[in-house]
Amino acid sequence: MRFLIISHALHKTVNQQVYSYAPYVREMNVWLKHVDNVTVIAPKVENNINAIEIPYKHQNIQLQSIPSIQFTSVNHILLALLNLPVIFFRIFIACKQADHIHLRCPGNIGLLGCIAQVFFPKKIKTAKYAGNWAPKAKQPLSYRFQKWLLSNTILTKNIQVLVYGNWKNQTKNIKSFFTATYSQSEIEKAPNREYNTELKFIFVGSLVTGKRPLLAIQIIENLKRKGYNVSLDLFGDGVLKAELFQYISENRIESIINIHGNKTKDIVKEALKIAHFSILPSKSEGWPKAIAEAMFFGCIPVVTKISCVPFMLDYGKRGVLIESELEDATQTIINVVADKERLSLMSELALKWSQHYTLDLFESEIVKLLKQ
Repeated sequence: MRFLIISHALHKTVNQQVYSYAPYVREMNVWLKHVDNVTVIAPKVENNINAIEIPYKHQNIQLQSIPSIQFTSVNHILLALLNLPVIFFRIFIACKQADHIHLRCPGNIGLLGCIAQVFFPKKIKTAKYAGNWAPKAKQPLSYRFQKWLLSNTILTKNIQVLVYGNWKNQTKNIKSFFTATYSQSEIEKAPNREYNTELKFIFVGSLVTGKRPLLAIQIIENLKRKGYNVSLDLFGDGVLKAELFQYISENRIESIINIHGNKTKDIVKEALKIAHFSILPSKSEGWPKAIAEAMFFGCIPVVTKISCVPFMLDYGKRGVLIESELEDATQTIINVVADKERLSLMSELALKWSQHYTLDLFESEIVKLLKQ
């Protein structure tokens, strides 16, 4: 099988290996176990490999690099318009040569892939929509267009669209799906956590506006001011890193807030085992892997009410659902931590739920998709 991946993720090549963002590559490596030849169409950069990038595992893989496109400024828009015909032509030719077309959405490159696949109604296709599929979610026009086109069974044929969450009134090609990080062999009992001592919070994610790391810091700072023994460790990097360091310094909260930057999967895994809560007050999510990973080890999630997160947390039974307003979020957490028995039950329920979604189950579902 000639398998084509169309992705907006930035890629790098080192020693004839193709690297990209680790969570995405780990997922794709499961798919690639069951295909013969792989072509990846994606933007390529020449930077050094960092701690959260890993290589694809396949003997016959080819990266066809295309320019990255953005629409964030006048110059970016003009450059994108110049590059669009070339990018679309390359995607079209690659689709023509492939046996199975796999789209990674939402994104600007995924958008072009969505349009190109319309011209190949007989080819087998899958699309992974990693964003928020909620029908009423406020999203950019390009995201809404991708959702509309992928759902349109007249224009988009022979495809299964993998989305997070169960939503009403969907077309027959929309398939509720999940993602996974840990295997069946990595399942272990949750450590005995005491909720009467210091409460350790962890934030795992990019330090960008959409993830709201500053709000996470302010919630912990607010809890401390109200007399709670708390701390927060942040794992991730991004454009807000310097701003966050400045905020921590100016407010003299270095003793309770630590920014560790990007770390390997194993380091984050060990941190999750000792943390009490994983906090992620995002503006938007699909299936937040950082939260599912935390739950795998009984670390209680504290997340905003977005996308399929309420479903993941069983509407508050296996995690804490918060609003994005500081005082409201703080008070919700205070109400929950007052009940130690409830916290223990939340941890147990979170662990049992997440440990169902292993890489083993994920792979068995992927095999079904590839054999369609």
